[in-house]
Amino acid sequence: MDPLQSLQAAYAVPADSKEQAELLASLREQLETNPSPIPILCQSLVRSISGASDSLLKSWTLDLLHYGLSRANLPVEKRTELASSSLDVLAQLLNDSSPLTVKATIQCFGSVYPLLFRFLCMNRNARSTWDTLVTCKAKILEMVWSPTAHAGLRLAALKFMQRVILVQTRGVSDPRLQKPNDPNLSFCPPDHPFIPVGALEAEGTKLVEGVVTIFYTSTNPDMMAAVVNSWSVLAKQRPSQTPLIVNALSSWSPGSISHFPASTVRSVEKAVRILMTHLLRTPQAAPFSQLINDALTQQAARMEQAAVNERNRKAAVEAEINRKRAVGALRDGASEAKRQKTEHDVGLSTLLANFDFSALPVTLITDIIISNLQVTSEDALAKAISAYRQASGLTPAPPAPVASTSTSEKPEKPSRPTDEAEVKAEPQDPLQMDIDEDDDMDFEQEKVAVPAAEEVPSDLPDGVELFDVEEALKLADFKMPPPKQISDEERGSLVKTSMKRIWNSHGGLMAMNDLSRSSARGSSPQDLWMILLVRMITRSDPHDPTDEQQTEVKESADLERVRETLFNYVMTDFPARVQLALIWMNEEWFNDRKRTESIPDNLSNYDIWLQKIVNTYENLIDAKDRTLSRFLLDAPHVPADILDTLREICADPDRMPVGFNTLREFVSTRIPLRMQSIKILLELTTHPEKITRGAAIITVKKWLPDSQPMADMVRSFALRLIRRLRKKSPPTETPVKEVDGMEDGEMPQEEDVQTKYLPETIDLPADKKVVLQHVELLFSLSAKSPEFLDDIFDAYGQMDESVQEAIQDLITALIRSLGPNHSHLLSVMRSFPPGSESLALRILTIFTDNSRPTAPIVTLVKGLIAERDLDARFLIPIIAEMDKADIIRHLPKIVSMLDGDVNAKQLVKSVFESVVTTPPQTFGSVTSNLPRVRQSELLTPAELMVLLHDSEMKIGLKSTIEAIGICFSMTDVFRSEILAVVMNQIVDKNTLPVLFLRTVIQAVRTYKSLVGFVSTTLLSRLITKKIWTNPPLWEGFMRCAKVIAPASFGALLQLPKDQLRELVDKQPDLKSGLRDFVMKKAGNKARPAGFLDLFGDADGDQGESPSPSPVPQQPQAVPTSTA
Repeated sequence: MDPLQSLQAAYAVPADSKEQAELLASLREQLETNPSPIPILCQSLVRSISGASDSLLKSWTLDLLHYGLSRANLPVEKRTELASSSLDVLAQLLNDSSPLTVKATIQCFGSVYPLLFRFLCMNRNARSTWDTLVTCKAKILEMVWSPTAHAGLRLAALKFMQRVILVQTRGVSDPRLQKPNDPNLSFCPPDHPFIPVGALEAEGTKLVEGVVTIFYTSTNPDMMAAVVNSWSVLAKQRPSQTPLIVNALSSWSPGSISHFPASTVRSVEKAVRILMTHLLRTPQAAPFSQLINDALTQQAARMEQAAVNERNRKAAVEAEINRKRAVGALRDGASEAKRQKTEHDVGLSTLLANFDFSALPVTLITDIIISNLQVTSEDALAKAISAYRQASGLTPAPPAPVASTSTSEKPEKPSRPTDEAEVKAEPQDPLQMDIDEDDDMDFEQEKVAVPAAEEVPSDLPDGVELFDVEEALKLADFKMPPPKQISDEERGSLVKTSMKRIWNSHGGLMAMNDLSRSSARGSSPQDLWMILLVRMITRSDPHDPTDEQQTEVKESADLERVRETLFNYVMTDFPARVQLALIWMNEEWFNDRKRTESIPDNLSNYDIWLQKIVNTYENLIDAKDRTLSRFLLDAPHVPADILDTLREICADPDRMPVGFNTLREFVSTRIPLRMQSIKILLELTTHPEKITRGAAIITVKKWLPDSQPMADMVRSFALRLIRRLRKKSPPTETPVKEVDGMEDGEMPQEEDVQTKYLPETIDLPADKKVVLQHVELLFSLSAKSPEFLDDIFDAYGQMDESVQEAIQDLITALIRSLGPNHSHLLSVMRSFPPGSESLALRILTIFTDNSRPTAPIVTLVKGLIAERDLDARFLIPIIAEMDKADIIRHLPKIVSMLDGDVNAKQLVKSVFESVVTTPPQTFGSVTSNLPRVRQSELLTPAELMVLLHDSEMKIGLKSTIEAIGICFSMTDVFRSEILAVVMNQIVDKNTLPVLFLRTVIQAVRTYKSLVGFVSTTLLSRLITKKIWTNPPLWEGFMRCAKVIAPASFGALLQLPKDQLRELVDKQPDLKSGLRDFVMKKAGNKARPAGFLDLFGDADGDQGESPSPSPVPQQPQAVPTSTA
């Protein structure tokens, strides 16, 4: 929608409505994309907001004006015009009652002041504009110092003051280095009628001092931060102010804002530190580096001390809060205790009796018990146990013998030595005990040893005898009883029941993330249960000597049903139960190997169930799945069928990352699978689908250049792949030689590769898609390893033309990625083998399609042209970069390409346009879009045309005629005056070109204005050169005379009579015209009579009334310029 229509739509809706806001926001986005209408809109809108009340449209207009003045991509002249037209309205808005409007106006003045200052420096008649600008400046600067001004207005005014400082200080004095976007006092001449340069400079100095004062004395952190942020621009654009800024920063301390929160002070400190660090890296502050470093060191210590003080303050505050909280809690607890003291005993017993402790977690109960035991004394615990036993009617245990404390009673014999009288047993963590240390175990046994025989009490009860425990525990000739015989149905039921019990008891046994944690500690209970479960299924002996075959079949069917049950359980949540699947597969693989030792043709359960797991889960995976890859990487063996499945996954765009990641890991970590996996990846690099082929190429490219042996395998495959594109030589019967060191079945390195995605033979003309399948891998590798470019050039010369054309198109992206300055590519181009000229030319064309050739490219082609007999098309991209001598030497070779082909004609025309300067409209001045330095190196149109005629034998007449026709088609270059100069230069040559008269005829047919010049000047000069002595030119002369007749009659009468007679005999149409022309000029009767003898019967013709004929044009001045 047009911006004006959008604005009208915003006016049409209710003011300050949501619809108007949306329309204005949409218009603003449109204007930011195309800012050219902003000046027109603002000039009309600004007038309407003066004196208007606050509204959405008013604020939007001011914001748009500010954007157009400061940030819009508009020329400086447009922004200056906008500022000038808005000045009066902005001056009125400074008195608006709304602080927001005044703030937006001040922001606009930040751009208006420098724009109008620059304008007024060059305009000496707009004094009123300057007076208005000075008045507004003074009013805004007053707000900076006003203590009653709104904080937002003071900040905006401070930023305006910073712009004034930039304007009213001096920048670079050299006019060549002055920037239009940085107006300053250097722009203004000293004798300006109304801009006092000296007074403005003094005011600027005072403002700088005022900013420093604000930085030191202000109690507003925002003002201080604004000052610091502005000094970075000031130091960059006004290097003379750098000493003042450095001294101010290095001497500053946050005393004026010390009463603010620590975070606020730290924010200002950081702003100062950032600025000093920035200044330290600039050349302007180099003399002050020591001062800045010292200031940074002092500030770092100051900030560190402030941080410590802040931490101490926070700790003190927190301690005080905790103290008050504790005192309050004690006070509340005391009052609550007094209130509940009477009913405490009854309430507590009732509460405990009715409370259901089984609802609490076991860990909580354990913690409560341990905590209570720690605070309970031994006597209280003993009394509680005794009371519980008495209340429960339990017989109390006999009291433990207690050593008497009386000094009169002493034991007769101590049970232990004095220094080991008592060993206190403390609870120990069983997991921390090291049961492998024999010394510790012996020590523990010593502490708990059974008392010696002499210490055994002698008063044993009746019927009680001592016996030797070790002797009693000996198992003499003990044999396990035979297992209970159960039926097959019972055995199957028992296995299923056990499986369900294990699953239900352990919640799915274990998830992968839990398993990884338990693996670090060793085998977990879940691991053991999984192993037990799997071995119940996989390890069984179905052979019974009595009925081996029948038992095996039946047992196998039962086990298959159990395996199916386990399979269904695993696949229900495969990511969480992948560890169970791995244990199962490992057991199956181990069991298969054991069975194969006794039964060679044993059916592999591992292969069957692994394939079922993969086939089932592959339908559920997505591109981000990692479970299948981890499962296969940890599997003990990966059959070929699984690799084929991975190949299919790689070809699926939705799942290909899973397949490629898995195969890549196989190559890197599973050495036995390396050859099979990398073969699949390499074959996928020839896949017909681009997305699959690209993913495979990215995968294998990561192994180059140093990941061996994969890198060599990829290189060999890529080179053998491109060799398939070579022309097939006829088979020759040569004896097959056995290669030393090559095993049976190994493919020779030079043999062409064949994949399932490539045709066995390449049909010609070759399909571009098939060629891409062969070369994309090598092109991709060449971007990383440019040495493959040599192989590309070597193979290119042996390819069919249709294959070469496809490669020329496909190699574009690779060449552009390498760039025209790539050293190896230039080296290959310098020495490309015979037969690959078209590829080298294509590369040269790619580099020069949209840009000028670089110096290395020009040097390269010049060297190739000098060393080899190359096609002229090699010259076309660089011909415009040669000097005039080289252009004249090589241009005929380019023109000789013309053979009637439209494409060749277009190429030659582009060359002419690049090497010929466009002639000026007048010969007095020269203008061109090309740089001046190139003018002398290019040909003028006249020089080109003369060169074509001089080289007609070298070029060939047919090609020269076609080239001259191209010149005539360039009518803006080869104008009539240019062609007159060409004819004038050629006619003066001793030997005239064969095609000269043909060009003259073409010129007069194209430009009728040349007829007078040709008839009066050119033909006469040709007659003086005895043109009839050169038969081809004489024939052209006669045809030219006929074309421009009767203007040529005057010149023809200058011919000798014999030549004139020959002319009228060969061009009889000229007789009557010449006779009439002679009769009109018959001032002397004798002279016409001599010509009339040549033109026919004099008597018969004299009586006739000749028809009027045009009078020949007067001779024209011959142009002498060499355009």
